[in-house]
Formats: sequence, structure tokens, C-alpha cells
Amino acid sequence: MIETLKTWDRELFVFLNNLGIERWDSFWILVTQIETWIPLFILFIVLIFYYYKPKNGALVVLFMVLTFIVTIFFTDLVKDFVARLRPNNVEALNDLIRALQKPTNHSFFSGHASSSFAVTTFVVLSLRKFTNWIFLAYLWPVLFVTSRIYVGVHYPSDILVGALVGTAFAMMGHFLCKRFLLKI
Repeated sequence: MIETLKTWDRELFVFLNNLGIERWDSFWILVTQIETWIPLFILFIVLIFYYYKPKNGALVVLFMVLTFIVTIFFTDLVKDFVARLRPNNVEALNDLIRALQKPTNHSFFSGHASSSFAVTTFVVLSLRKFTNWIFLAYLWPVLFVTSRIYVGVHYPSDILVGALVGTAFAMMGHFLCKRFLLKI
């Protein structure tokens, strides 16, 4: 059963990765870099301070950052424990995929997926009562994690599990944040 899932995962990855078009490579390389999204992070922080005001806004931002840090820490622990090779480091896939990046650390699960879904979900949960437009923020992690398949460094299961883990940590972080906000 596990081997069948791994085979499907690998085949889906090869299929999706090969949908890539060379003229879009520079776009996906830009999208996959965290630095590209700094203006979005600034917007998230500005919106939090705007809706929560300075004192509470600072607490919400603090919990968002803590959620991000805990998510990354947990992701790195699991990556080291599972030690799954990235697709770009699997010799059997070298002739089948387009690898635009060549990271050498482990693949399972995606830190891009876990961290982007953790931050986005935390922000959405924090701001949804103020504006429904905040749900558009999910365009970022979807685009961000799609880039990881396109550049050849993550299997779909890495992305899916990362997104689920990030969402779970965001829900816990938001719950704790709400508890602290009630005490002030």
C-alpha cells in the first residue's frame, strides 16, 4: 500500500513537473524565493495593526511569528527524521524531470508549504471577522507551493502534508493568541 502511494506520488510529480514551459522558468524561480513575498508579509503586519490597534496588534504579530518559528522547527525535525530524498536528488528521475533548483536537504515535508500555510492561515483566522477579502491571501501559499513542484524539489505529498501541518499549527497558534487577547 505504501509503495503504491509512493509510486502515485512520484508519477504525479513527474507529470506536474513536466507541464513546465521553459519561458516561465524565471517566473517560477522568482515565485519560489521567500524574499519575493516580503511586501506581502509587510501588508499582513500592517493589516493586523490596523484592525487590532497597536497593543493587541503587537500581540497578534508576536503569535504569528511564534507560530511560524514553531512550524519551521517542527518541519526541520521531521525532515531530518524521515530523511526523504528530494526528487532532484533521485538519480532515477534525473532524465524525467526539470530541476531548476538543486537543494540537498531533505524533502518530506515541504517547509515552504508548512510555513506559508501557517502564516496565511493564522492571518486569515485573525482578520476574517474584519474583512472577507483576507481569504484571497491563500493565493500566496498556493502559488508558492506550486512553484516547488515546478522547480523540481518537492513531491505532491510533501506539499499536501506541509500544508496540513502548517494549517494545524496556525489553528493552535491562533487559539492561544485569542486566549491571551481575552486576558488583556
